[in-house]
Amino acid sequence: MVDFTTMRDVLRVFSNFREAEEADRALYASLSPQERLDILLELVGRQRESMGETAERLERVYRVVELSQR
Repeated sequence: MVDFTTMRDVLRVFSNFREAEEADRALYASLSPQERLDILLELVGRQRESMGETAERLERVYRVVELSQR
């Protein structure tokens, strides 16, 4: 599990956006699926926290639409 409270700041300098993007891709490719999922859940949790009570009231809404066959 990734613990964001113990992460340290790392500064990396790239000469262009392409190099930075490749470095990001390499970093995430090196993580295990569980680590990637942990990061996702942490980000979702932070977003919900920032919304306060609003996040608690949001509900999933869906409907099933039957399509006619051609």
